[in-house]
Amino acid sequence: MNKYKKLAFNTMIFAIGSFGSKILVILLTRLYSYNLSPSASSTKELLEIMANFLLPIFTFSMSEAVIRYGLDKKYRKTEVFTTATCLNMTGLLLMLICVPVMKLIPFLEFIDGYTILLLVYVCTSSLRALCSQFVRAKGMVKLFSLDGILATLTLFIFNILFISVLHWGVKGFMLSVILSDFCSALFLFVIADLRRYLNIRYYSKKLAAGMMRFAVPLIPTVVMWVITGFSDRLFIRYMHSDTVFLGKDAAGIYGYATKVPNLISMISTIFFQAWNMSAILENDSEDRSDFYGKVYGAYESLLFISSAFLILGVQVFTKIFVSTAKFSAYGDVYKYTPVLVAAVLFMCLDQFLSSIYTATKHTKNSFWTSFAASMANIVLNLLLIPEWGIQGACIATFLSYYLCFWARIIDARYYVPFKFNGVRSLTNTAALLLMCLFMTAKPPLYILWTIILLGYIILSNYKALLMTIRRLAKR
Repeated sequence: MNKYKKLAFNTMIFAIGSFGSKILVILLTRLYSYNLSPSASSTKELLEIMANFLLPIFTFSMSEAVIRYGLDKKYRKTEVFTTATCLNMTGLLLMLICVPVMKLIPFLEFIDGYTILLLVYVCTSSLRALCSQFVRAKGMVKLFSLDGILATLTLFIFNILFISVLHWGVKGFMLSVILSDFCSALFLFVIADLRRYLNIRYYSKKLAAGMMRFAVPLIPTVVMWVITGFSDRLFIRYMHSDTVFLGKDAAGIYGYATKVPNLISMISTIFFQAWNMSAILENDSEDRSDFYGKVYGAYESLLFISSAFLILGVQVFTKIFVSTAKFSAYGDVYKYTPVLVAAVLFMCLDQFLSSIYTATKHTKNSFWTSFAASMANIVLNLLLIPEWGIQGACIATFLSYYLCFWARIIDARYYVPFKFNGVRSLTNTAALLLMCLFMTAKPPLYILWTIILLGYIILSNYKALLMTIRRLAKR
């Protein structure tokens, strides 16, 4: 199977596997907005982000190392899985000592009362990530996709039980994720017979050192991205202003404003799961640059067209995702969504470019670019949130991802020099931001102008997308 067909096949498998789970995610968002107040939703979001913050630090980003080394034919899969598991467990033991102290930090007071659940949450999430990434490394993409559906289904069932029926609120959410991740890890371990790949005799100090050298630079990279989302919510939650709406409720509204843009992230994740495998496998091929250029062009075009449609229909999509039946404050969510759609688009492009660093093992560059973006985000939050409130956080998020994009599109192409149309990217971005402005400010005839801009983005991007589809059809 050639590289284009393999990429298309894997993307299709991941898409089929993800479709059902994404529908359930939409239903979950409505369930949370119906049962949790904006204040409780803010606490839920912060705990979720805190778990994502702790995960790469105390697992040494071993799930990333598993996919990179597991796909590399130079290494035995038993050595890779055993070594990664041992390193993973060591990190989790360190976490059990460190995390209980964190609740003493003033702005982390939301951890209080949830410490044990948070620890278990991270442990089960890390086990699931390790098993699912190793299954991908083995090429079992159908099983990986099936697990995605089953994991979301169990999460949905547990949430209905604990939140809608038993009314356990945030604790019910934490328990739902814990049990869902545990069931997923157990399912993969049994069905993929991962026990065969776990043998302490195959632990390799040399491989452990190599995996750590690869993964450790990714830890701050992942942490920086988490900080970007974390700082937005913390600033909105704890900053005070006499002119704009801030506080716990505002942080909860901001959290729901990120849900519609996640549709773009979902499309990206489906593709990226397949692309990351292809990028690693094709790293030594002679036509690597041409392959990257064609795929990137189609991917960028798809993201711009999808984002433009999403911005045009932002009010409709928000009503689907967020229930205002119980808490009327959620009615303002749509105002903050358009700029976040643009932000997520560039987050997805940043993720694509990070695959170059992963494939070529230049993960330090991934750290520096994400570090610059996260620092910019914090500074921009301090400047913009007191003046523009929630919208200021949205703009800060967009600008930080956009900064990272230009840093990476310049730097990453030193390692894989693929073609990039900078003029088209700039004009597409300008058109998309104008759409954001029209849908937020609602000037006269704003729908007409937004549709015209949508038409421009489609005309500017459809050729790259069509060429890739034709190429796949021919092959």
